[in-house]
Amino acid sequence: MSERDSYPAGVPCWVTNLQHDVPGARDFYGGLFGWQMESGPDDVAPYALARLRGRDVAAIGTMPGPDAAPAWVTEVRTDDLAATVVAVREAGGEVLQEEVDFSPVGKLGVFVDPVGATFCAWESGDREGAQVVNEPSAWSMSALRTRETERAARFYGDVFGWGSEMFGPATMFRLPGYVGGEAAQPVPRDVVAVMVPSDGDEPATWGVDFWIDDVDRAVDDVRRLGGSVLAGPYDAPPSFRQAVVADPGGAPFSLSQLVVG
Repeated sequence: MSERDSYPAGVPCWVTNLQHDVPGARDFYGGLFGWQMESGPDDVAPYALARLRGRDVAAIGTMPGPDAAPAWVTEVRTDDLAATVVAVREAGGEVLQEEVDFSPVGKLGVFVDPVGATFCAWESGDREGAQVVNEPSAWSMSALRTRETERAARFYGDVFGWGSEMFGPATMFRLPGYVGGEAAQPVPRDVVAVMVPSDGDEPATWGVDFWIDDVDRAVDDVRRLGGSVLAGPYDAPPSFRQAVVADPGGAPFSLSQLVVG
């Protein structure tokens, strides 16, 4: 399932890195992951589309507003953006933007869930989502960190049909009937996202994880390219060696090396 051409409704399908310095982020991620970048003009809301082997993997865009912190944002596939807007409101979420029209590529909605985490929904046009996932230098999973895990599970179940199941201290979000991921992964292949309980007053956020072929070397590369290391590298039994890092703009993300399978 490393190369994908479509996503069913309810499956996270794309990630975008929002930055104040798009050219700087473009250089950082290109150096870290070897992404080839297709860039728009830097003088008007700069944007970069990242590719591996000529296939789309992620995007870097301009952060709206000068005071917002750079961040990775996850988009969930929907067949009907207008219906998703209604479902978000009925489930207690907030609608920030009902529709951002990127025709012919697709349409985007921007939301905040009841625990305070921002996410997006994507109704596709020409672009379904990431065309390479679950391999080194590609996005593999998004994770919600929140203290209010039960409230969040109810919301995403109501909006996207996700079931929830405990997996140690974490919660797996599962979409019945979906087959994704990789055969070697340590969780069922209908898992579309995970949720991890947060500590203290940490705000609820959606984070992103990228697979990497050598996490220790990648940590050195993060530092060399101007990023920072927040945690690790550390072993995460039974299957991964991981680190949590941030790009030069301060947007955090995690790196995972699959060490068994």
